Amino acid sequence: MIAAHETQTACEPAERAPQPQRWVNRYADLGPAFFTRLRAQALPDPQWVAVSASTAALLGWATEGADGADILGPQALEALSGGTPWPGCDPLATVYSGHQFGAWAGQLGDGRALLLGELVTPAGPMEIQLKGGGPTPYSRMGDGRAVLRSSIREFLCSEAMHHLGIPTTRALALVGSALPVRRETLETAAVVTRVAPSFLRFGHFEHFAHHGQSEALKTLADFVIEHHFPGCLEAANPYAALLEAVTRRTAELIADWQAVGFCHGVMNTDNLSVLGLTIDYGPFGFLDGFDPGHICNHSDHHGRYTYANQPRVGQWNLHALGQAMLPLIAGDGEVDEATTELALAALEPYEATLQAALRTRHRAKLGLASAQDGDVALADDWLALLAMERTDHTIAWRRLADFTPADPHPVRDLFRDRAAFDAWAGRYAQRLALEGSPDVERAARMKLANPKFVLRNHLCESAIRAAQGGDFSETQRLLKVLERPFAEQPEHAAYADFPPDWAQTLEVSCSS
Repeated sequence: MIAAHETQTACEPAERAPQPQRWVNRYADLGPAFFTRLRAQALPDPQWVAVSASTAALLGWATEGADGADILGPQALEALSGGTPWPGCDPLATVYSGHQFGAWAGQLGDGRALLLGELVTPAGPMEIQLKGGGPTPYSRMGDGRAVLRSSIREFLCSEAMHHLGIPTTRALALVGSALPVRRETLETAAVVTRVAPSFLRFGHFEHFAHHGQSEALKTLADFVIEHHFPGCLEAANPYAALLEAVTRRTAELIADWQAVGFCHGVMNTDNLSVLGLTIDYGPFGFLDGFDPGHICNHSDHHGRYTYANQPRVGQWNLHALGQAMLPLIAGDGEVDEATTELALAALEPYEATLQAALRTRHRAKLGLASAQDGDVALADDWLALLAMERTDHTIAWRRLADFTPADPHPVRDLFRDRAAFDAWAGRYAQRLALEGSPDVERAARMKLANPKFVLRNHLCESAIRAAQGGDFSETQRLLKVLERPFAEQPEHAAYADFPPDWAQTLEVSCSS
């Protein structure tokens, strides 16, 4: 097992960096038990593949009048391809452990990610992380690289989720290179620059708990409370309060996933964020035909991470986090029955929070401005109707916005079993009558809750194939579409159409 250690690597000066440029690097102050200091390995002959102006603006970097790579410039290309870092950053790889596919996997850590540092921004301190910058002590015999294929997927989905209103890490830039990287086949390398208030995972807590490093565990928890959950300091037991806060955020996040038809694909404890962000976009997928048993990860041989299982797995992972936090909740005493009861009480709100969040989201998606008895059954029966014929999830919800009792055909035409749809539509029409909302107003509300555009696998695959041929324009074009997922964008109607037949053959795995 590789221990976390520190190696001396100072940040060499760069010519210029985007402003503001003040680095605080608070995680680097925790000490060598938490990370290894090292530099990335630069990509040879890097080139911009895509840049998110939205994320650049989040960091306070001027984007007016700029487009694509012009937002950041050549010095940023050097820093964000693993070359000379900006002055003031403190590159490091963090150590963590975790459960993978339900089994303890031992020490893991940032095997191909490198935290450049923490930057002061108008939105608060933000960590800037490179993914694909070469091996670290936690690479477990891996090359530490990311390939263009998986990097395009992560870049686009990070931004797509943000614009859907779902908590997520962000993607600032994507840099490519002709450097060969071996996966199932020979591919080319890329680096994604990721941005988040923190990249801390459940697995960071599990690591120190598993190794009996109680002081380090406490230091980590105190750090998280001070910088991200300061309200917990007022609680009788701040660590139990922290566990409850993470529980509630996780439940809300998974409700967001379920509502939009997003499948994470690899919900290991090392892939769940303590801040309740969607993190680590690997074998993810948005549902086409609605199938609750859909497995989006070709490596998930037993279906642990199906769409329908995500709420249950989220709860399982929270219990693993709770187990790791027991020594903290116990304080100076022994972990006893009272400690366990406190932890269980902190975890208990999960199911109620999840169900309440789903009810809220489903009412919005159905265009219901008030809560009535029977709303849950109405939503559940609609989903059952979609599942019965594997009706397209995104298209069905979006068309439902234009439903009226006088003209149900745009939605009705999606179903072969017209009688089943008619029976449900009759109930829906009665419920809408109770609302009394004009159809135009209801449709407008629903179109703010039901996206027209999501990052379907075939859209991503088309961008990947073009980029592998040297054409990056489709990646940037698709990004622009996904930045306005609820708008009609008639000029981009093809991006909202039914997936082509060849999309059924696409597979994504943990190498994705």
